[in-house]
Amino acid sequence: MTLPPPVLSVTVTLPEWVASVVDFDAPYLTDRERMRLAIRLSRENVERAAGGPFGAAVFERVSGRLVAVGVNEVVPMGNSTLHAEMVAIQCAERRVRSYSLHESRVEHDLFTSCAPCAMCLGATLWSGVTRLVAAADREDAERAAFDEGPVFAESYAYLASRGITVVRGFLREEAVEVIELYRRTGGVAYNG
Repeated sequence: MTLPPPVLSVTVTLPEWVASVVDFDAPYLTDRERMRLAIRLSRENVERAAGGPFGAAVFERVSGRLVAVGVNEVVPMGNSTLHAEMVAIQCAERRVRSYSLHESRVEHDLFTSCAPCAMCLGATLWSGVTRLVAAADREDAERAAFDEGPVFAESYAYLASRGITVVRGFLREEAVEVIELYRRTGGVAYNG
């Protein structure tokens, strides 16, 4: 079998529906508002059959300004790295025009509808966010046959040692409903 020529570029594009669901001009002042946006993104992604049951958003901590959002696009884009957190971080860095959110001199929070997998935890560390807030837990994703990789208590301790505050289980039940919806409707567990 002959392989096609190598791809020299990769473009990540959010689904068109995101513009109709997300108000980029509104301040998201509370953790509840911020997490509800991440969970809404995950639900819309499932209900529109646009990808996996995960959503994420990056905010400026103090102002509540929404910097970027991400939804899981692994299956539709054919790219195992396009988890919601990865997409949100990539879009946030693009928006602030830097490889690190630290460069903007503003503290950023990453809100995600599910605790990050091993890849997304690494990206969280290197992205420059200083606070990670997750809804559903690893076990919730694993019940839907997702493999979260090597994430340990030490992984979170390492983030804390690097100055990243971690909050887990925030609005967990709401996020679990979306994962269960995805499972019940025959969603693909692409890495299980």
